[in-house]
Amino acid sequence: MSASIQQPQGRPVADEVLSDTDSTASDHLDLTNDEEWQDVEPDVESQPMVGLFSADVYPDVRSMLKASKEKYNFDLRKVIKELDLDFLGSIKLVNYIRSEVKAGNTKPDVSSRTLFEDDIYMKPVLEDDALLYSLEDLDDEPENAVEGKQSETDKERNAEKRVLELQEELERLRGQFSDYRLAVQRSMNERLLEDEGPSSSSTSEREVGKAADRIQEADSDYFTSYAYNAIHESMLKDAVRTDSYRDFIYENKHLFKDKVVLDVGCGTGILSMFCAKAGAKMVIAVDNSNIIEKARQIIYDNGFGDVIKCLRGKIEEVVLPVPQVDIIVSEWMGYCLLFEAMFDSVIWARDRYLAPDGLMVPSHATLRIAPLADPDFIASHISFWHDVYGFNMSSMLEGIHDEVLVRTTNPSTVAADSAVFLDLPLHTITTEELTFVKDFQVTLKEDIDALDGWVIWFDIFFMRSCTSKLPENAIPVQLKKEGFVAFTTGPDGPETHWQQGVLLINRGEKEPVPLKKGQVIKGKVGYRKKEEKSRLLDIEIQWDAEGAEKGDQKWSLQ
Repeated sequence: MSASIQQPQGRPVADEVLSDTDSTASDHLDLTNDEEWQDVEPDVESQPMVGLFSADVYPDVRSMLKASKEKYNFDLRKVIKELDLDFLGSIKLVNYIRSEVKAGNTKPDVSSRTLFEDDIYMKPVLEDDALLYSLEDLDDEPENAVEGKQSETDKERNAEKRVLELQEELERLRGQFSDYRLAVQRSMNERLLEDEGPSSSSTSEREVGKAADRIQEADSDYFTSYAYNAIHESMLKDAVRTDSYRDFIYENKHLFKDKVVLDVGCGTGILSMFCAKAGAKMVIAVDNSNIIEKARQIIYDNGFGDVIKCLRGKIEEVVLPVPQVDIIVSEWMGYCLLFEAMFDSVIWARDRYLAPDGLMVPSHATLRIAPLADPDFIASHISFWHDVYGFNMSSMLEGIHDEVLVRTTNPSTVAADSAVFLDLPLHTITTEELTFVKDFQVTLKEDIDALDGWVIWFDIFFMRSCTSKLPENAIPVQLKKEGFVAFTTGPDGPETHWQQGVLLINRGEKEPVPLKKGQVIKGKVGYRKKEEKSRLLDIEIQWDAEGAEKGDQKWSLQ
């Protein structure tokens, strides 16, 4: 999820990973005695599957589908085909059936797709429902196959068919996943903003419990959204992001040689494999999404099964096989840097597991802000609704200024050089410092007819030592010229999957004021979670352009 002087060579990370506990370390690192290493053995088509109409657990999707046909006269493939359901429609169908069965109806009506079109059926009825992760493969399941008896010819035919369809399928799933994740995030937001009524001392415990339940449900949705291929494809294809991690690891193999590395939120395992290839002695890859199962197989297929250990769960809850690690690598960055609150978990892992002289990869981040003057965007995104084919659709503007838009901004619309409003030294920053109000100041570099909004982005830096200091107002492109690894997610750099956060100003009936080149705009930027432990983010900006233009507005990132 994320977005990196020739400096004196930093002190090498300590080789004595476990200091004076060598005998204990040997026990931990004796891979021949670690039964959990069997996890990386290939386990083709053997993921346990809960039945559609019962609590029975079947060894794989084929067995479950067969039982549904024989015991309950229900053919899931046939229904999906007859209703011409796409991937999202199939998800809704499964959740609709499970919700009906849960309510006591073992013969749900599936005669029309209109019965389960509501987005409520995007939310899994079963936590970690393995069937939802198998829907994209149903077309490849031979209907009359006997368990374990598929012929070599059939396998070759299916493989050839899959290769021919792969590109089309990936593009389709990318679009479908975007819709799915949007629906999940909308559902998260609705629950988190649910009106619970006035609090009182007599109901405080119940209210706290309800809030905790909402957070837990939202957290589950968050990890579910990372179980699908499309989001990982998007991140892996972000060359700015992935190349930066690869370049730093491969160009500094001496830092990784014989070290123990922790990969927090490993996803497909790409960063773990970079570290293993660079010579790490042991890499612990942790993820709480079902993607960890695919990561295990990927790691095994690429020959790193004896180096990389995959653990399923939250980093705060899993038990690592070692008491401390030399390096923590993680791609934790969200939109406007802190959306999704994954960095909280990385900080927890740092404080719990990182050796005193250990290395954070990346090591530093900065948040930047700049004023936006983009009349074309305002015309197409805002003014458009006032006259649509001669009709007034202004009601569509309700709430349109309340949310942070994730967009790619044209550099020509950025009306001033950006200002850093927060430095994040990853080795020392605390979670408390991620809720803040910071000052900023920018100077307009051109005349503008109106201040239309603000643009926020972040820069990422990879320094070689935990004691390395980031130069003041560091610019990634300048550091890269000096041999360091860094990247920007700003308008002036190559596009990344994070793009930029665009915060449009809501003027109501108030007309904008033209501003002149050289005018100074001073202000404050505040970041705050929607509520405690929420992954959603509120951003507030106050600004004053020498009295000519003032404002104070809050936006939500959800």
